[in-house]
Amino acid sequence: MLSPGFLIAMPQLGDSNFYRSVILMLEHSETGSMGIVINRPAPLQLGNLADGQSLEVAHSRQGDPVFIGGPVEPHRGFVLHDCASIEEKHEVLQGLYLSITLDALRPLLRESSCRLRFFLGYAGWGPKQLEQEISAGAWLFSEARANATLEGNPEQMWDATLRDMGVDPAMIVAGGGIQ
Repeated sequence: MLSPGFLIAMPQLGDSNFYRSVILMLEHSETGSMGIVINRPAPLQLGNLADGQSLEVAHSRQGDPVFIGGPVEPHRGFVLHDCASIEEKHEVLQGLYLSITLDALRPLLRESSCRLRFFLGYAGWGPKQLEQEISAGAWLFSEARANATLEGNPEQMWDATLRDMGVDPAMIVAGGGIQ
């Protein structure tokens, strides 16, 4: 079962949407798969996004980046967070929740004690598509961790996730997998 888990893009994938990406898998079934790219900051801050939607944001969150969660439905928002008190949430991992409604977003943006990351869009695959890509060497799979999802430095997350698996990122070559 690939969800929850991390998918790590390999160089041979060749899709610029997923270059050096780490994806938190949210759903994997016979009907398809869905995940969120967790290490691709957008050139947009949470404060700017909230202003455009007339949402109140805690001062400490104003400068937080918005992330590009994937190329599918880039106008749709997703929040990964650790705030157990929010009513509308789905537990992805122990201590990591996904919320998708404005009813959940409003209190999350005002609350500064919870960790959160806001994403626009998601990554999706049709039936058996992801299995074929994994078989072709386009992705590696790893156990997902809540702290890495909410705290990891986006620029270092690809390397760090590979190192956590015992793989030296310098040993990965395009088209050939791991040396």
